[in-house]
Amino acid sequence: QVQLVESGGGLVQAGGSLRLSCAASGRTFSSYGMGWFRQAPGKEREFVAAITWSGGNIRYSDSVLGRFTVSRDNTKNTVYLQMNRLKPEDTAVYYCASRPPIGEYNYWGQGTQVTVSS
Repeated sequence: QVQLVESGGGLVQAGGSLRLSCAASGRTFSSYGMGWFRQAPGKEREFVAAITWSGGNIRYSDSVLGRFTVSRDNTKNTVYLQMNRLKPEDTAVYYCASRPPIGEYNYWGQGTQVTVSS
């Protein structure tokens, strides 16, 4: 079993930066793929970024490509989301999730709020 705890959210002005962290428990963290998702008020949850267990394969949604960077440190059981040049439309609750080498995302954190003011 994997438990995930996000942190690093907050209020920032447009153009600013935040770094989210997702700390994972569980001895199998290093073998899990990790993803970041977000959900804005009144909208469905959407994919933001994903990284494989080795960090060798990374994907981003078109809306954050070039502004956000996902990374992981398996020695610290932590995955990060560096968010630069933030926009008001990035305002959402951000969730990290993990998935086994074969399968869907099956563990989710509680989320952290990111608010970008214009």
